[in-house]
Amino acid sequence: MPTPSRTSLDAITAAGGDILDTRGLPGLTMQAVAQAVGVKPPSLYKHVADRDALVGLVADAAATDLATHLARRGGVAGLAGRGELAGLARSLRAWATAHPERFRLVFSGHGSPEVAAAAGAPLLKAARDLVGPADKLSAARLLTAWATGFISMELAGAFQLGGNVDAAFEYGIGRLTAALHEG
Repeated sequence: MPTPSRTSLDAITAAGGDILDTRGLPGLTMQAVAQAVGVKPPSLYKHVADRDALVGLVADAAATDLATHLARRGGVAGLAGRGELAGLARSLRAWATAHPERFRLVFSGHGSPEVAAAAGAPLLKAARDLVGPADKLSAARLLTAWATGFISMELAGAFQLGGNVDAAFEYGIGRLTAALHEG
């Protein structure tokens, strides 16, 4: 009879997320996760094929957490269109600030396309409400590209010219959503 497993995929994924938060992507190793869940590295391979699969699991868990965060806090209640898109951008920024390594991983392409699509669903809905079904994907990509670029620069400490970064973020959201609304 096989030996019962001393860990689970959920425990491995949670430990991987914690390690990612504290050590970054380079620190997310099979050895580190095995140690965190209290097993020897070979035992980890009963649940996860290799490091790439581990990174994919952690990326999917992070994207799922982001999707939950966006769905719960994204739009402004009762305010569709511009207000909803702006709320989603603010919510993304808040989540990224709280989880910078998870944010970087979510937008690195390591997760599954299905989970990424689920995470993007609130944004696609808000974009559709603002610009219509024909242009929803382009509008969602425009806002995502701007917001992730802004947030990535902010997390990297790249805004060194002074001024109020929060005000700059709000300016960008306002200009983009107004342009999409008019377009």
